[in-house]
Amino acid sequence: MFGLGSSLRFYLYAGITDMRKSFDGLCGLVQSKLDRNPISGEVFIFINRRRDRVKLLRWERGGFVLYYKRLEQGTLELPQQTNPGQCVEMTCGRNWY
Repeated sequence: MFGLGSSLRFYLYAGITDMRKSFDGLCGLVQSKLDRNPISGEVFIFINRRRDRVKLLRWERGGFVLYYKRLEQGTLELPQQTNPGQCVEMTCGRNWY
């Protein structure tokens, strides 16, 4: 069963992500840009340039799970970051989606 809970750690990639990337491409960003381990069980969040699409990548026992959402209207509100290309740890206390 797939699921995301508040006990997980969420990391937002602060750069712009090409939404054509899938499992391997996003894992590459996690390793090279975020300097984190993609099979850690943490959830990695990627946003496109227009901020109307989001992908979440997470390792669960047996393989990766990729969540993908496309907004029909509006854009995602992102936290202020100082270093594009870095990661921002997100908390579940704020409903940003």
